[in-house]
Amino acid sequence: MHAEASHDPVAGQLRQRIPLSYYTTWKVGGAAEWLAEPGSHDELAALVRWAQRQQLELRSIGAGSNLLVADRGLGGLTLCLRRLQGCSMEAGAGLIEAQAGEPIPTLARKAARAGLAGLEWAVGIPGTVGGAVVMNAGAQGGCIADCLESVRLLDPNTPDHPLELNAEQLDFAYRHSRLQQEPWIVISARFRLQGGHDPAVVSARTSANLHSRTSSQPYQQPSCGSVFRNPEPHKAGQLIEALGLKGTRIGDAEVSPVHANFIVNRGAASAADIEALIATVQERVLQAHGIALHPEVKRLGF
Repeated sequence: MHAEASHDPVAGQLRQRIPLSYYTTWKVGGAAEWLAEPGSHDELAALVRWAQRQQLELRSIGAGSNLLVADRGLGGLTLCLRRLQGCSMEAGAGLIEAQAGEPIPTLARKAARAGLAGLEWAVGIPGTVGGAVVMNAGAQGGCIADCLESVRLLDPNTPDHPLELNAEQLDFAYRHSRLQQEPWIVISARFRLQGGHDPAVVSARTSANLHSRTSSQPYQQPSCGSVFRNPEPHKAGQLIEALGLKGTRIGDAEVSPVHANFIVNRGAASAADIEALIATVQERVLQAHGIALHPEVKRLGF
């Protein structure tokens, strides 16, 4: 069905043919057929209802930090939730509820300032709460599953009636949750942390974790974060580095000389360049080590 937005109440929020390279940390990706950035839960629900009426494919993104969007772009409606920010706390109970678009580093800092421990590991993750919950993001020995209590979700089939699921219902595993197989959109997440700590001490640990990450990873160049899941007990970066693949390039995509589990955009990389470099690294590691590397990054439009 042809999508007509001109007479719809959400028309002012809808934009056409917007390059998604502006919405991903890799700075690659073709245009979205339709793109909107809701600023409230009501706007989000209205946009979902519009997409349903138009029979459009629907997807949501946050900071775009774990996405590889194809050069040809994406059909349907892409919802960027990064405007849905903010959090509320019950510091005495160790509870903090954050909106889907709240940046994870911001949430970690707010928790630390309130004397809530348990998110110090998250300060260097360049994503949003929604994406972190879907991916069960983790770093430095911690992950979302360790502290998530519950999540509020929008089901596109019933956008006016949010769901709430507790952590036990999300099938968490390493970089996995049930949400990766469901059409639901994360609205907010509730975390249970350890209260009563000295804010200065928690903040110092948080800052130390950030320094550890920024000093060992290529934070000054566009990337998606870690490209491959660690094939435990091995580390993907160590397997790649052992083969001398740091600095390997296809087009302007490069295996980072700083950390081998990062592929960076040197300025003019295409999604096809990155996709080809991912495949090259996988082939070399499989040939040399007999280990199949599986990407963490979510591929859209391929």
